[in-house]
Parts: sequence; structure tokens; C-alpha cells
Amino acid sequence: MTQTIFKPWYRQFWPWFLIALPTAAVIGSVATAIIASKDGVNLVAEDYYKQGKEINQDLSKFDRAEALNVRFVLEVDGNQLTLKPISGDIPAGQALYLSLFHPTLAGRDSEHLITADASGTYRFHFEQPIAGKWHVRVDAFNHEWRLQETVQLPTQAPVELDPKGR
Repeated sequence: MTQTIFKPWYRQFWPWFLIALPTAAVIGSVATAIIASKDGVNLVAEDYYKQGKEINQDLSKFDRAEALNVRFVLEVDGNQLTLKPISGDIPAGQALYLSLFHPTLAGRDSEHLITADASGTYRFHFEQPIAGKWHVRVDAFNHEWRLQETVQLPTQAPVELDPKGR
């Protein structure tokens, strides 16, 4: 009589292979969930309809800036951003709203109220130099007009903000 010796199940290859497949899927799913929850990007706005309606109002601000011939020169040197008016009907000493929007990182967006110095130049000092692609928006204090431009910072040469640059 021949006696067949069976190995216990835990010493065979196929049970461990079959256990490893779903285990790998579970580990991969948990890793994907952790990565996705850490720094999610909000590319779709929750109030997209309201934002769509506001776009039409914003376009009228660009048209008003064009009618007033409002133009600025933007320069960034280290930690300092400078806006110099070139033309337009801008009341002396009027404050401006400066908004900086990062294309992909909403947490880095900022809005500032800036005033002109005695020479009529608007300056803003950052805590640290900023670099990369930014959307720069300048609004009148009374929100009558708006200028906007996409800029690669720091700039090598001055950038002109004009109403046609939307």
C-alpha cells in the first residue's frame, strides 16, 4: 500500500496565491483613499450657476475699464509688487483691490486692499517671494472697473494690465 502524504493547506502555494490577490486589492484601495483625501483639488464649483451669472456682470466691468482707458504696469521684484497707473480716469488717492489667484491651488489665493503712495504708485509687500503662474486682478475701490491678466511671476519685464487683456 502506498500512502500519500498531504501537506497542510498553509504549506501549499495556491491558497496563499488566492489570498494575496484580494489582500493586494484592499491595500491598494486603502492607499488610494488616503492619497485622495489628503489634498483634493476642487475643480468644480458647487455654486457654478451663480458664478456663471456673475461672469456677465464681470464683463461689464472690463468694458467700463476700456471706456475709461484704465491701464497699469505691473512689476514684481523680490517681495514687492508694484502697480503704476499709465492712463485712465483714476481719482487721486483711490484705493484698489488687488487679487491674486493661483490656477490650481485655491489655498494660495489672496485679496488685498492697497493704496497709492505720494507718487501715485501702488505697492504691496509679500511675506516671501511668490513664483509661478498667477491670475492678477485689479478692481477699483467702488468696483466700477476691473483689469485682469495671467502672469508668470517673478516677471523679467514689466507687464501691462489693460482692459483688452482679459
